[in-house]
Amino acid sequence: MQLLSLQLWVSGRVNGEVVSILPELVLGLDAILGWPGPKSHSSEQLKNGALSSLSSASANITWAIVPSAAQDGQTLQPGTEHSASELILVEDEATDTEDNEEEDLGVMEDQRSVILHLISQLKLGMDLTRVVLPTFILEKRSLLEMYANFMAHPDLFLSIAAGATPEERIICFVEYYLTAFHEGRKGAVAKKPYNPIIGETFHCSWDVPKDKVKPFRTSGASAVSKDPTKESGQDQSACYKLRFVAEQVSHHPPVSCFYCECKEKKMCVNAHVWTKSKFMGMSIGVSMVGEGVLYLLEHEEEYVFTLPSAYARSILTIPWVELGGKVNINCARTGYSATVTFHTKPFYGGKVHRVTAEVKHNPTNTIVCKAQGEWNGTLEFTYSNGETKVIDTSKLPVTKKKIRPIAKQGPLESRHLWQHVTNSLKEGNIDAATEHKHHLEERQRAEERQRAALTTLWKPKYFAKEGDGWQYLNPLWKSL
Repeated sequence: MQLLSLQLWVSGRVNGEVVSILPELVLGLDAILGWPGPKSHSSEQLKNGALSSLSSASANITWAIVPSAAQDGQTLQPGTEHSASELILVEDEATDTEDNEEEDLGVMEDQRSVILHLISQLKLGMDLTRVVLPTFILEKRSLLEMYANFMAHPDLFLSIAAGATPEERIICFVEYYLTAFHEGRKGAVAKKPYNPIIGETFHCSWDVPKDKVKPFRTSGASAVSKDPTKESGQDQSACYKLRFVAEQVSHHPPVSCFYCECKEKKMCVNAHVWTKSKFMGMSIGVSMVGEGVLYLLEHEEEYVFTLPSAYARSILTIPWVELGGKVNINCARTGYSATVTFHTKPFYGGKVHRVTAEVKHNPTNTIVCKAQGEWNGTLEFTYSNGETKVIDTSKLPVTKKKIRPIAKQGPLESRHLWQHVTNSLKEGNIDAATEHKHHLEERQRAEERQRAALTTLWKPKYFAKEGDGWQYLNPLWKSL
């Protein structure tokens, strides 16, 4: 998932002024986009019980969504309250038909001059959060939707909970983790997704055939690399439902949160990511600050994990992305941990996209699994019993997400919000795309000024600040 690759570009902010593309499209944007609900000036934060879980009693029918106070007001009008919650009907969701392909044309001559002009104003190590990046490097999706691509192989994700032992479960998690990065987009050229606007959200789900979710024990590990069959035509009773929601909770710093759960498997993941970018000469580097936690409620296990950095190389010719850095996966309850190292290409020679991993049982200091290969190619796993397994990520079948059509999405949902920019990019009309994007950014700045003047804090809809991180307001463990 060059998802991270894209996050890389993502962190470089865009806009004519010293601001990122991550606009603070807040309160007033609703007015501009025509949010149909009543106005509100409530300053109270959402309570944990305000949202019904993604998989509530009506898990197979709807998700209840309570818009946050400040978010839905066209203007700050005191004394008004929300009269009803917004409902997301699962029955409205349909298999995603968006084409992820991107043209691999590299940088055109006129575009190169724009980039050269931009580079001439930068210094090595400079923070790019407030630097404008040109519209022609945009990929036609929001970063929030990019995060959903972590679940391109939901059968592998759900199989983690099916492991019979703690050792099997963490090995399954590492196998899933290493295969999660390649499906960020199609095409080799690095482009950046839209930087989410504060308050922007993205919702989707997956129907995962139950017969594809199996405990991949080392003795039967080869099953992972087999082609898991066509899933179309499966009735929902034979599938697990995996739900996903992401939200941009902060503009400065730019923080995205996402939460994903499967009620039937009693597992969920909560993550927050702050993208920090810097200029590195002919490259742009993005650090993914934050962490995620995978909760296996049936086993009472929590797996804390981090994310690698991403780098856009050769930004004047044909930009390409690589991942780099060491990440950790740790389960304090079981004593198992894993270290995953994404190796950047040496200046001379060497391979690209290399990754190595090691899974250890800390109480006994025993290595139970090693892995090596390319995160977007072939991965080889070696287990403590001497067995091996090879996974070719390019041959792993991708499960399409299900998403509601734009006509049934709210104004601040990613595809609805960015639809005019996306359509202009599809038509190759860069000027129109720039104009639409600039319109959103200008509205966002106006709304941030409005909040500042009224000393009103932004209140996220689905997540609440907890210590140094963010937590989904009504996680699965509250409803079980």
